[in-house]
Order: sequence, then C-alpha cells, then structure tokens
Amino acid sequence: MTVSMFGFGRLSAEGKVGIASGVVFFSMLISRTLLSERVNKNTRASLFRVQFLLFINSLLLLGSLYIWKRVVRRLCGARGAPSVPQRCWRLLVLLFLTLVHGSYLCMFFLVDTEPHWLSLLSFSCLGVYVILLFFLFVFGCLIRLRRLLSRSRGGEEDAVASGSVSHIVLAMILTAILAVYGLVNAAQPPRVIEVEIPVEKLPESLNGLRLVLLSDIHLGPTVGRSKLQRIVTMVNELNPDVVVIVGDLTDSQVTRLKRAAEPLGQMKAQLGSYFATGNHDYYTADVEGWFDLLRSMGIQALHNSHAKVFRPEQTQDWICLAGIDDLEARMLRYPGHGMDVEKALSGCSAESPIILLAHQPHAAKQALQQRPDISLVLSGHTHAGQLFPLTILAFLMNPFFCGLYRVSEHTMVYVTPGTGHYGIPMRIASRSEITNIILKRA
Repeated sequence: MTVSMFGFGRLSAEGKVGIASGVVFFSMLISRTLLSERVNKNTRASLFRVQFLLFINSLLLLGSLYIWKRVVRRLCGARGAPSVPQRCWRLLVLLFLTLVHGSYLCMFFLVDTEPHWLSLLSFSCLGVYVILLFFLFVFGCLIRLRRLLSRSRGGEEDAVASGSVSHIVLAMILTAILAVYGLVNAAQPPRVIEVEIPVEKLPESLNGLRLVLLSDIHLGPTVGRSKLQRIVTMVNELNPDVVVIVGDLTDSQVTRLKRAAEPLGQMKAQLGSYFATGNHDYYTADVEGWFDLLRSMGIQALHNSHAKVFRPEQTQDWICLAGIDDLEARMLRYPGHGMDVEKALSGCSAESPIILLAHQPHAAKQALQQRPDISLVLSGHTHAGQLFPLTILAFLMNPFFCGLYRVSEHTMVYVTPGTGHYGIPMRIASRSEITNIILKRA
C-alpha cells in the first residue's frame, strides 16, 4: 500500500506541510499526557524544544511558500533564465526566510545576558514576515474578488494581472513602513501610566497605596539585562509600596539568564514585591529554579497562595494579595502546578479586599466566576496585540484585552499591555507600560 493511494502524493506543498504541522501538534499533546510525569525536568525541556521548533517551523513553512510564490515568482516571472537582478532578489528573499525560520532556534541556543545580534536580526525578520504575510493575503483576496468580478463582466484579465503585481509592491512598501515604526516604538522606554482604582473595604490606612504592575517582560533572546535595568530604575523612581510581576518574566532557564535577571534584586518596594507565573514561565521547564532565584532577591512567588499586605504601624488592616498558577500549567502537566483559586484565597478574610494576580484574562474570568468577592484582578498576557495584525487575534481571543474593566459593582479587572515584548522587537498599535496603580477607598 503506497502513500499515493491515500492521495497524499497529489496534495500541494502547502497541504503536505499543513498535515505535518498537525502531526507534530498532536505529538506534543500526546507526549504531555503520557510522558510529563515520567521524565526529568531536563529531558522534558529538551523534548518541548524539539517539538516546539518542529511545529513552529512547519507553520512558518506554509507562510514562506506563500511569500515565495508572490514576491519571487510573481515579480520575477517563472519563464526563461533569470537575470542577474532577479537572481540577487531570489537570494535576498531566501536569506530573509532563512533568518525567519532560525528565529526560534535563537530562542533556545543564543540566549545570554544581553541579546545576540543574530537573535535581534532573526526576530526582526520574523516581525516583517508576519506583517508582509498579512498584507499579501489581504491583497490576494482583493485580487481574487476583482478577478471574479472581471470574469462576470468579460475581459480585463491583463489589467487584473498587472494589478496583482502592483498590490505585491504596495504590500512590501506598507510592510517596510510599519516594521520601521514598530522597531522604533519597541525600543522606547516603557511609558508610565497612573491609574486610580476604587476598592471596596479598603482600610483607611491603605488608602492611596501605590502598587506598580509589571508583566510580560520576557527576558530572553531580545530582552536582556540592560532593558531590565531600565525598567527597575523607572520602578524605583515611582517609590512604590508594592510591586507585582504578573507572569511571563522569562523565556529561558535560570542558568542562561541569571546575570540578566540581577537588576530585579535592586527593586525597592516598601511593603514587598510579588510574582505570579505566566504560560511562558512554564515553557522554560524551570519554574522552581526561577522561584528560588526570585526568593533570593526578596521577591515572593505566589504559587496558588496569598500574602497579607499591611503597613507596619497598622497590622490589623490588610489586603489579601493572591496569585494563581497560569492556566497552561495543568495543560502542560507541570508537576505540582495548576490554577487553584480556592487554595490561593484560603485564609483571606471576608472583611479585607482581595487582589488577585492572574496572568491570562481567561484565568481572570474563571476566577471571578468561582469567587465573585474578588475586588480587583490584575492580568497581562495580551501585550495589547503587540504587533499588528496580531492585535486583531488578541482582541478576539481574550475576554479582557487591555486597560481597566468594571466587571460588576464590586469588581474590576486591569490588563496591562506588558512591560517588554515577546521575541519580535516590535510594537505596532501598542506600547510597553509600567502601570502605577493608586488604590482608593470606594
């Protein structure tokens, strides 16, 4: 029995790559279920890296084939021997796509105290790839629509063909403009946003409490020590009472990023600094290592647990500051971890306000369904889209996207766009943020 009997041999290149992507994805799910508790941390991390790289690159290959057909075959033509400029253009596009496919290899092999130039270049190319793919697809749909209308009217095929080339050129111009803007915007220091949030049952002694919210710093291939140092300096200038980091602090193991993370030890908060996990923290397969490092720096990890926040002179007045494990901890079968709202809030007084750190907005929604008595939930994860057109997906896929939301008469949710960026050093239609939250009595 041959493969062609199933029709696989007659599939297009895109179809074959799509099937391969699905196979790799399901292998990830199966290995998470069957092997997660039977292998050690290092083996689990290595297995995840291999599967992740195969899955991402198979998806990228679909887009690369699409881009090649349009920006090379359509622009250069498929007939006759290519001219010297055409050969140079093909080599340039091939180099670009090679850097795109190597971006996630940099995430696993070129992580150090400061970003490597190849990591910055590869992830910048990935950002260009995403934007270009979007415009090529949108303009391609418009061309198909125009072709259908042309056929229904009869003629005009040549005009449609020439329009196809002009749309490809326009897509490339728009991509270049947005990419430059995104790179410059992401390189700026985070903006400091001050937000006053009314909290019911807030004691008078804690009225005006200054809580600085950080999230999605993503220490890793394109965010290093110098950027973290700038963030910590800006936080200390705000003279906060409390600092909270709501997940996705890192994208690699402690052994690779220990020196890069050292500025966290300089962070000053009068009433304490706290951390709750995000999904990327679990992707490192080294959450316990990060907990130990943060603890040595005076930052308390809230692992389905809570802390009492109070002023030394008024110990009877306090806020229950709780943190839950990220939603994906259980899906990844990470031993000893998984979102548990009741455990996190066990021991919190009904007379005291509850502030919950929940990395993903979906976790915030689930937590409020279980415990509607929570006063305020602080989340991140969305990056406010970070990069157009991913902004559209982030908006559609999350119950809370960015900013302050009133969920009920007694409860509010704040979602930060994040303090750093993930991988691609670009921000389009969003900006990195340090949120200075002032709690006020309702």
